Amino acid sequence: MAKIIDKISSFKMAIAFLAICLWYTPVQAQKFGYVNTNFILNKMPEYTEAKAEIEKLSQGWQEEIQGMQKEITAMYSALQAEEILLTPEMKEERTNSINKKEDYLKEYQKKVFGFEGLFFLKKKELIKPVQDKVYDAVEKVAHDHRLQFIFDKSGELVMIYTDPIHDYTDYVLEELELGDPNDVIK
Repeated sequence: MAKIIDKISSFKMAIAFLAICLWYTPVQAQKFGYVNTNFILNKMPEYTEAKAEIEKLSQGWQEEIQGMQKEITAMYSALQAEEILLTPEMKEERTNSINKKEDYLKEYQKKVFGFEGLFFLKKKELIKPVQDKVYDAVEKVAHDHRLQFIFDKSGELVMIYTDPIHDYTDYVLEELELGDPNDVIK
């Protein structure tokens, strides 16, 4: 429900933005277009490679965390099995050892997958240059076609209807030299 409200509110904001832009420039009509950045990014080999590397790293970190969790579970099981035979000091020592391992695991998870953790930083390092390349191409296409606005069809902005005449995705692909040679731009 919250997603629907967010999409409706972002749609209303986009409509309001367009209305304001059109209101303040009555003399000259605003020219706009849209692109599908997800489609463009998925056509780029460097993006596919970056996604694969990120997935591989993520999977390795997940396996490492699961291994730590199994070790902690095994320590708990051993403690429960031998609890009757342990002195209170020995039981406390083992419990403290388990708690330290759990605390380390939580810190490690935060370090890897937390806000601005290793996963986030690696993703930013690998994906941002590719995105920058796309945005530079979008900017050049906008300049070449004298567009004031280019919307991203794959983003949060909900486009209920889009006339294909305003789709500049193929132009951006051509700018990035990723276009299909058999495809004719409209």
